[in-house]
Amino acid sequence: MKILYAIQGTGNGHISRAREIVPLLQRYGELDLLISGTEAEVSLSQPLKYRLHGFSFVFGTKGGVDKWATYKLMNLRQLWRDMHSLPLKQYDLIINDFEPVSAWACKLQKLPSVSLSHQCAFLSPKTPRPGRWNYAEWLFKYYSPTTHHIGFHFERYDDFIHTPVIRSEIRNLEPGNNGHYTVYLPAYDDKTLIRHLGQTKAQWHIFSKRQKAPYKEGNIQVFPVDNDAYNRSMASCEGLLTGGGFEGPAEAMFLKKKVLLIPMSGQYEQQCNALAASRLGVPVIHSIDDTFLPELNRWIESGSHVAVDFPDETAQIIDDMVKRYSRQKMILA
Repeated sequence: MKILYAIQGTGNGHISRAREIVPLLQRYGELDLLISGTEAEVSLSQPLKYRLHGFSFVFGTKGGVDKWATYKLMNLRQLWRDMHSLPLKQYDLIINDFEPVSAWACKLQKLPSVSLSHQCAFLSPKTPRPGRWNYAEWLFKYYSPTTHHIGFHFERYDDFIHTPVIRSEIRNLEPGNNGHYTVYLPAYDDKTLIRHLGQTKAQWHIFSKRQKAPYKEGNIQVFPVDNDAYNRSMASCEGLLTGGGFEGPAEAMFLKKKVLLIPMSGQYEQQCNALAASRLGVPVIHSIDDTFLPELNRWIESGSHVAVDFPDETAQIIDDMVKRYSRQKMILA
């Protein structure tokens, strides 16, 4: 069997989940990997068959998306060429983690594909989201359209949604508590974070997209984004301060760490994730402003974490997917 696994390369969550899924897929045949997007710091250890420009957004420095940088990064002509030239009819199973080039190439070639992603959980109306409709609902449907769906979220909101994929390297950690707090807020610059976190009595480990070497300033240590260093910091921390992503908060909750979320402004998916997490009991702050420090100190002083049950079902999910959706040269009518 020949399999294509196409992965979104914006942010680190998609690739982090793929690090767990790739070895499982390799059990079933010849696996080719495709990544599009430009904003991830972590990588796969396996070689890529396709590395495409894709369609990405750029993190800003003040809590949101840098729209101008995102616009400058776009290459719609290349996106169009890649969609029309990607050779997909050789594959018996095409799996997609919110990756637009292969998804639209499948539609053009009338081939079935399976979404294996957090984002496809939003195809269910049962998945939590803020009350007001947002144009991003169109992105959930049309950014990376597939014929079949397997979703992941904090809870099983629908019959095709599973609890998060917790990587084996996280499950195998032995959590401790050295008293520091781990921070991953890529939409804020280091200076903003240091200015606010430096006013607390806590110790902080900031993982920054903008740094190539570690440094220390007062009660704060800043590190470049590195998978192993981040895992060690989170395993030994008191809590995680992060954005409204999915994999990071899920892994911290699994490790029984306190979590505080600051979802990116104007980023609908992160607002939805923060709402879902808040229903589990995770506190949410919507911006770093004059009210931030008192709320942060209240979280630091609190001693509770959210209890979750994220069983290890990934191998079974992959096995069920391969048995259900793989077809020898199956083409939609």
